[in-house]
Amino acid sequence: MFKISCIQLKSDGDLHNNLLKTSKLIKKAVSHKTDFILTPEASSIMTLDKKDLLNKVTNMRDDIYIKGICVLAKKYKKWILIGSAFVKNIKKQTVNRSILINPKGKIVKYYDKIHMYDAVLSKKEKYFESKVFKAGKNIQIYQLPWGKIGFSICYDLRFPRMFRTMSKKGCDFLCVPSAFTQTTGKRHWHSLLKARAIENFCYIFAPAQEGTHWNGRKTYGHSLIISPDGKILKELKKGTGVITTIIDANIPKILRKIIPSLDKD
Repeated sequence: MFKISCIQLKSDGDLHNNLLKTSKLIKKAVSHKTDFILTPEASSIMTLDKKDLLNKVTNMRDDIYIKGICVLAKKYKKWILIGSAFVKNIKKQTVNRSILINPKGKIVKYYDKIHMYDAVLSKKEKYFESKVFKAGKNIQIYQLPWGKIGFSICYDLRFPRMFRTMSKKGCDFLCVPSAFTQTTGKRHWHSLLKARAIENFCYIFAPAQEGTHWNGRKTYGHSLIISPDGKILKELKKGTGVITTIIDANIPKILRKIIPSLDKD
């Protein structure tokens, strides 16, 4: 058994300001006596403006937001997943990166978003992440003290084979930090997350961005923690804040014995 907390943010275009917002909510999660804290996609900065990003992003080791969260992980002795920060890779390409930090404040794993959100929702609402970010190539998993976790970011949620691969590699937990649009969130967010949980018998940890951001983008919120049988354990519909619940790491294994669908696929 362990406790997990998902943070819901409304990030803006200022890394210092976003670090301050996140820090306050991490402290709140710590007060819940949690073991593992997750933040949403685009925690460090909310923008898809390529010129703006080029002026603000740096490599992972020098990023002020990431360094600040590492300090907090060490101070409070907590596992923290930065759902995503925008950083430069070793080739100086901008990537959308999920970063896992251990209780000693050390980065132990990172994942670069594979699936770029290129979508035209309407004449006014268009997204072309591939023009801003270099797509990642590799699925990533990590052995936490309580079991294996698989990494994803937002739009990855729509690609079930990715999650199947992680669950067949032994993942009991799947993280889906997101900045889902308000438009698609209303239609698909809950259904997709429940489906990924049920079909893989995995817990889903889905911290989200929420609200109308400084650049006009509207995100859906509804941060969720979902059980391996699709039950919503905790949800934060609106506003910023923290949801926390107890996780029984044995449940995925129990369900997989009852219905051994992973063995047949």
